[in-house]
Amino acid sequence: MKYIPSGSTVKKRLTTVKAWELPKQTSALAPPEVWTNADMDPVPVENQTWTIWTWMAYWATDTINLGTWETASSVVAVGLNWHDAIPVMVVGTFCVAIPMVLNGAIGARLHIPFSVIVRSSFGYYLAYFCIVSRSILAMFWLGIQGANGAQCITIMLLAWAPSYANIPNNLPLSAGITTQGMVSYFLFWIIQLPLLLIPPTKLRYLFAVKLVAAPITAIATLGWIVHKAGGGGELFDLPETVSGSTKAFLWLSCMSSVTGSWATLACNIPDFSRYARKSEGQYIQLPFLPLIFTACGVLGIVTTSASYVLYGTYLWNPLDIVTKWLENGAGGRAAAFFAALSWYIAQVGTNITANSISAANDLTVMFPRFVNIKRGCIIAAVVGGWVIVPWKILSSAETFLAFMGGYAVFLAPIAGILASDYWLVKRQNIDVPSLYNPYGRYRYTGGVNWRAAAAFIIAVGPLLPGLAYSINPSGTNISQGVINLYTFDWLFGFVVSIILYTGFSLVFPAKESLSSTTIFGHEPLEYGSDIERKGAGSSLDEKNFGDVGAVDILGERRESIRRASQEIKY
Repeated sequence: MKYIPSGSTVKKRLTTVKAWELPKQTSALAPPEVWTNADMDPVPVENQTWTIWTWMAYWATDTINLGTWETASSVVAVGLNWHDAIPVMVVGTFCVAIPMVLNGAIGARLHIPFSVIVRSSFGYYLAYFCIVSRSILAMFWLGIQGANGAQCITIMLLAWAPSYANIPNNLPLSAGITTQGMVSYFLFWIIQLPLLLIPPTKLRYLFAVKLVAAPITAIATLGWIVHKAGGGGELFDLPETVSGSTKAFLWLSCMSSVTGSWATLACNIPDFSRYARKSEGQYIQLPFLPLIFTACGVLGIVTTSASYVLYGTYLWNPLDIVTKWLENGAGGRAAAFFAALSWYIAQVGTNITANSISAANDLTVMFPRFVNIKRGCIIAAVVGGWVIVPWKILSSAETFLAFMGGYAVFLAPIAGILASDYWLVKRQNIDVPSLYNPYGRYRYTGGVNWRAAAAFIIAVGPLLPGLAYSINPSGTNISQGVINLYTFDWLFGFVVSIILYTGFSLVFPAKESLSSTTIFGHEPLEYGSDIERKGAGSSLDEKNFGDVGAVDILGERRESIRRASQEIKY
């Protein structure tokens, strides 16, 4: 049965913060004095439901959205041609697919979220810097994507009731939105809210719906406009308007835009891979992400090109094409309604997978006493949807948008340090229980691993002038070389952070953080060995590896781990 709070409980929650406390989870790995909750624990075996098909559906649905559609066309708009746009998409997504797979493997094997894994490299307390940074960005884009997706609601309502266009505007110009726009945005947000609460283990059902709706709508839109235009238009015949080094750095800049759009997921992909049934299933991301992203981008190029023939202007956003259908009578309005509904599903699906769950996982770690994943999703929806006033940002805050767009500068080193720590420094041997212990082997010096801090600062430092220039070109005086360096900011930060962190860790090893074998968060098949379980449906002997009830490491062994960690205590 669904839990419904009693009247006295509601009254307490309205008058005291303590009433919002979650029950202390006895199954958590953390010491008794550290508050945690089950959503931070390794995923129990019965919830490890993601297969290779789930991964393919995940990326097929996550990449088919309004942003991907416009990406390739925008490459052509800045002076390159379609011959450049396709390799830009392939190379850009392949570059970001590498950390996706490297960091995704950590979650798939250990079944723990990014916000816990990051303690291994940054230290127990410095990890909070990464967690806060990632959660802010996730909530920001949660709101921005919602504000963009509200156009879907407007189209559906106009298709259903054309008189919706006649709603008088009672909001001032300074509001950055009309009355009609506010109604559409509120409906987008309130309908999206319960969908944000879908547990990650049940997302495959949403993937199935989106996998049918979004591709069919995208291909149908392409077929309709190419048929009406009598071909694909002239966008494919447009020559390059740049050459030489200008072209090279513009190419890199476009590639960075592609990689930067997935910078958050390159860090937090363990939030999803932790639900994997088999660790090798997530490797499908490496070829599949570039393939599906490029296919969607090509659809965008052809459709945008044909729109010029039909309407005399390039329509980069597919919703602008759908809006034109409202003028074609009842049949056109029906087509517009279902097309907008499909894009609404696509937009919400991307918001869930790329933003909502990411922010919720971070909030559970920052406030474990009060927040679990479900509460985290609600908080993220409120903060991202209303507190940051996303429609106002879109209408007027170009400088702020430029800064948030360049936020990949900070996320690339985090992804690089996370990957190099697991694969090169720790050699895949992680002591999972110590990740939950502030005095465990990953405390380093006062909870801070200076090697990660130094690698991060050095990797980010050279890119900050370029970020400042992108925000305020007229007020920033820097050399062309620094500007050119910023054109491949994500790749620079990712590679440099790997080299620096690995180098620092080899020259100045933190021996107390190294383990000769993996210590799982659940009782392994053979204690002290690095043996991974088979599929979720397989027999797990009497150890029941992966059962949340077995998280306690069976008493004495958990106590021995704690005693060992206390020896490291500073």
